[in-house]
Amino acid sequence: MKNRKLLMIPGPIEFTPEVMRAMGMPTTSHVAPDFVECMGQALERTREVFLCPGGQPFIVAGSGTMAMDMAACNIIEPGDNVLVVNTGYFSDRFGAILERYGARVTHVKSAIGDVPSLDEIEAELRKADYKGLAVTHVDTSTAVCADIEGLAGLCRKYGILSIVDGVCSVAGEELRQEEWGVDIVLTACQKAIGVPPGLALLVASPKAIETFKNRRTPVGSYYSDWANWLPIMESYEDRKAAYFGTQAVNLVWALNISLEQILAEGMDKRFARHRLMSDAFKAAMTAIGLKQVPVNADKAANTLTAPYFPEGVNGSVLPLIKDAGAILAGGLLAEIREKYFRVGHMGAVSAADILATVGAIESGFAKAGYKFDHGVKH
Repeated sequence: MKNRKLLMIPGPIEFTPEVMRAMGMPTTSHVAPDFVECMGQALERTREVFLCPGGQPFIVAGSGTMAMDMAACNIIEPGDNVLVVNTGYFSDRFGAILERYGARVTHVKSAIGDVPSLDEIEAELRKADYKGLAVTHVDTSTAVCADIEGLAGLCRKYGILSIVDGVCSVAGEELRQEEWGVDIVLTACQKAIGVPPGLALLVASPKAIETFKNRRTPVGSYYSDWANWLPIMESYEDRKAAYFGTQAVNLVWALNISLEQILAEGMDKRFARHRLMSDAFKAAMTAIGLKQVPVNADKAANTLTAPYFPEGVNGSVLPLIKDAGAILAGGLLAEIREKYFRVGHMGAVSAADILATVGAIESGFAKAGYKFDHGVKH
């Protein structure tokens, strides 16, 4: 398709033709037999993609923030202590959501681009009787990736719930919910899941569901209350029509297609492909002299990259890069917003997409007057 710009932001992303065709299908009833089958399949496939065969999946119309809201309101009660492992903008947001439902939130922070160590987090866990720990797997504001396996181990050690914001990680970063013992993983459909925006996805462990069922106070959100949604999800999996709120029908059709494609690729191969695409793109940025927000490669996400602008270049280069064929995102974290930009490379991203994006960045930076060696180590 000539003159089309690659959408290489941290979400929404590029979608497969099959997903886009599903979006354009005639809309069926949310209780029609073919949709009931589609929704049932999507729930079953969600378990497989989250690698949580014993978990309870939820597929609900809403954004990633809605998924965060659903996680918080159903297991948190007023006065509960929750520890937030803070790596950026969306960690701040998670803390604010938890506080809205009455949690006493403590943040463990580190320098921009870094992640608090497990020792620092464990030291904080010893100080209070915590109910849960919340962490953003990949904070889209910093491109920092947290150690979910290690954090989940700490949560098991202290007998608390682990809540993972996987909006920019699920189906892109390695995340093995059941094997690692993570209680809640949430995401949104428009990132590595590969569907246009509009669906909140969440998988809860049996422990999380038990915690919900044993709560002493009513859930503070009507729309997000699992008491309303759990019977709906169970009915669809039993291939029975059910209603609480109208499903986003075309999005669910598209989701089912995308989940099928993800599983056909295989989760291990998909994780490896995202690592390969990320390594290649980051190597290209290093080759032209750009440093990144994460303090080292071990802290960097595979689903996006956050390079700093070089000296003498600022956000005015982004329109030049767009003119050369790739749409990128500016900075988000307030402290450094004007100093860096963000590039998403997740979902159906290919080597050709990476090469085209690198070429557009080189073209834009050259037009902005930045001097570098072209075509090295890409």
